[in-house]
Amino acid sequence: MIIFCLIGFTVNSEKDRQNLEVDFLDVGQGDSILIKTPYEQNILIDGGPSPKVLSELGKNLAFFDKNIDLMVLTHPHSDHVDGLIEVLRRYQVKKVLMTGVVHTAPDYLTFLGEINKQKIETQTVIGPQDIILGKDLVLKILYPLVDLSNKQVDNLNNSSIVAKLVYGQTSFLLSADAEELVEQDLLNSKIDLAANVLKVAHHGSKNSTSQEFLAAVKPQFAVISVGKDNDFGHPHLRTLDTLEKNKIMVLRTDQAGTIKFISDGNKLQIKNRD
Repeated sequence: MIIFCLIGFTVNSEKDRQNLEVDFLDVGQGDSILIKTPYEQNILIDGGPSPKVLSELGKNLAFFDKNIDLMVLTHPHSDHVDGLIEVLRRYQVKKVLMTGVVHTAPDYLTFLGEINKQKIETQTVIGPQDIILGKDLVLKILYPLVDLSNKQVDNLNNSSIVAKLVYGQTSFLLSADAEELVEQDLLNSKIDLAANVLKVAHHGSKNSTSQEFLAAVKPQFAVISVGKDNDFGHPHLRTLDTLEKNKIMVLRTDQAGTIKFISDGNKLQIKNRD
């Protein structure tokens, strides 16, 4: 187990104890998650398929707050990386986490070029790995289980960074676009997958969210990041049916817009976007 701390927080003063906010941003047919920690950190996981993420950040961060303490690119597909390019140009990004997998699409190369141009610190990740964000707050990198840096992968969805955000007694499983192959790897690894909130993988595709995986996660809420009337048929009826049979509350960005969760470390509440 590798453990490292994210610089820039204070854990000793009780006055710094605030709530954790996790915003599943409405960026259309793609993924973007903004995490605002009790220790004044901003973490951005993926950026969606367009610069729309900029307007979402503007709505969910103070106008003067232009800092992204940690940016995570789960995998280099366009609907995850495109929006991050403009974020790199408009915000002060302190550190970037990614797998380093090989991909030659122009948007990903532009993303890498912007990082190099600005000399932003980067780190390739291998799970399991704990990123300590502050007292009772940790971002657990669960996947990939092997080093993918400078390697070609047939299915980039299965190179996704899967992470679990834990604050006190509350937790979020963030599964990017991981398909059933990754789900099975995680189940076989005996990693604790239980979480209050599941970010449903691959926009609710039929290739993810198996019954066995759901049984291990046991979420109360399932968030589907998806674009309205998208061309892929996401979310798939089979996935929705599986979630319904497990009596999990489903929240979708195409229906609800940006979805906000607030945690005080003991309980969760859903906050209206406005």
